[in-house]
Amino acid sequence: MKLVIVTACPSGVANTVIAAGLLEKAVGERGWQATIECQSSIKAPTPVSSEAIADAERILLVGSPAQTARFNGKPVYQASLSDVMDNAQAVLDAVSSHAEVYQASEEPEANQSMRIVGITACPTGVAHTFMAAEAIEEAAKAKGYSVKIETRGSVGAKNALTDQEIADADVVFIAADIEVDLSRFDGKRLYRTSTGVALKKAAQSLDDAVANAEVYHAAKKHTNGQATASQGERTGVYKHLMTGVSHMLPLVVAGGLAIALSFVFGIEAFKEEGTLAAALMQIGGGSAFALMVPVLAGFIAFSIADRPGLAPGLIGGMLAASTGAGFLGGILAGFIAGYSAKFVADKVQLPATMEALKPILVIPLVASLFTGLVMIYVVGGPVSVAMDSLTTFLQGMNSTNAVILGVILGAMMCFDLGGPVNKAAYTFGVGLIDSGTYMPMAAIMAAGMVPALGMGLATFLAKRKFNDAEQEAGKASFVLGLCFISEGAIPFAAKDPMRVIPACIAGGALTGAISMLIGAKLMAPHGGLFVLLIPNAITPVFMYLAAIAAGTLVTGIVYALIKPVSQPSPLTAAKQS
Repeated sequence: MKLVIVTACPSGVANTVIAAGLLEKAVGERGWQATIECQSSIKAPTPVSSEAIADAERILLVGSPAQTARFNGKPVYQASLSDVMDNAQAVLDAVSSHAEVYQASEEPEANQSMRIVGITACPTGVAHTFMAAEAIEEAAKAKGYSVKIETRGSVGAKNALTDQEIADADVVFIAADIEVDLSRFDGKRLYRTSTGVALKKAAQSLDDAVANAEVYHAAKKHTNGQATASQGERTGVYKHLMTGVSHMLPLVVAGGLAIALSFVFGIEAFKEEGTLAAALMQIGGGSAFALMVPVLAGFIAFSIADRPGLAPGLIGGMLAASTGAGFLGGILAGFIAGYSAKFVADKVQLPATMEALKPILVIPLVASLFTGLVMIYVVGGPVSVAMDSLTTFLQGMNSTNAVILGVILGAMMCFDLGGPVNKAAYTFGVGLIDSGTYMPMAAIMAAGMVPALGMGLATFLAKRKFNDAEQEAGKASFVLGLCFISEGAIPFAAKDPMRVIPACIAGGALTGAISMLIGAKLMAPHGGLFVLLIPNAITPVFMYLAAIAAGTLVTGIVYALIKPVSQPSPLTAAKQS
């Protein structure tokens, strides 16, 4: 049989290519012929030729491919990416027996039943952002909706929405753990939730969006949509803090790696003026880290009060840094600046002729003065003492206390795989790097690598318990783990949380404990094992690797032992019955 296969995943290229590879292998095993086209917003596809379409006996569409009118009049079968991941051979069986003649004229009418556009964004902009987008797209396709999701990741906006697409949309779906600019959706029905809920309960989230979306007015951004908070939107303190952290992270990573590079020339080489080591230290410690606290405070305030809060927040953050209040002071400064700016915006009434001065003069001036005076006379001193005490305590810990702290931090990193608890532990470690305490960050990164590495190891140790899709996910998870991306374990945790999470916590806690026990220090706050390419960035190297390996083995072996054999997919079950 001759096939044309089109796979599509608008939010990324990985699953598109994986599905195509599984189908290519399945087709080869049957002795069939197939021409395959992989569609993605990230990579321009090589379209199948009109001759291949004309010669094809069946057309298989996987995911949510575009440009389907060219298949008009051909027998077409539609499958989801998850169907292919579960059992590619069963999908081919369905193509043979259930393909139906495609009428292109009917597609627009079906898709016009509901048009959805949206945005996904998480604090780090790496895994949750794209995985949530993919889950929503798959769920929408299954319901017959037209959907386009813009991903606000660490590299900026991808699959960006146009003004016309927004204007045509029936519902705007926002899955974000940080503050995003919603002004372009003014007047549209809008629903908000978190990336975690969108990822784990995509179909239910779409149903909630269609039923509960409310008309959004940009001028009322802080009050609109509160009715949907119970459906999973993270609001208030957490969302504001994560907005600040997300904008601070690039400075932390760039600055930390620059500092680590300066140590290539010797731990104290930067003290020699005019040397490359001194220049790298000036870039990392003197500039990037100097901006870390002000940016954190500024964008916390921005999340609370929008643009008028940015200047007071930045000023408050600078004062936190200069008074020695550090990271904790920056957090307090951000909230003080944000809420004071919001108070002035809401309560101070000016004549209509002077209203334009409010956001550019009145709010920044009053909020900056209030924040600055509070930081200097009230907050700065006590928080500075608290930070100094915490730093002294951590630097003087005995081995028992260090191990306990390592267990706690390691468990937190594995508890929710990139969620609030994970981010709290990571933020704690980042704050201590600025004060010259490097041991907690080492334990945090080592433990954070364990869940994804452990799941990858489990799929290798107990292959018979994992279906083809899970084994492919295990390979990707292992690579993500090497990069310190805990979210690689999410596909496993979403399916089997009661076994996956405890196994991850056990391994992460062990790794954190060993890391603290050996006194491992990490100069760069991100990068995973690739930081090893920078001499002196991690010490001691071999014992640190042993700590990661120990946790990975515990997680992988435990989960391989307790995991039940995967059940066949619904498509396979239907075939067998």
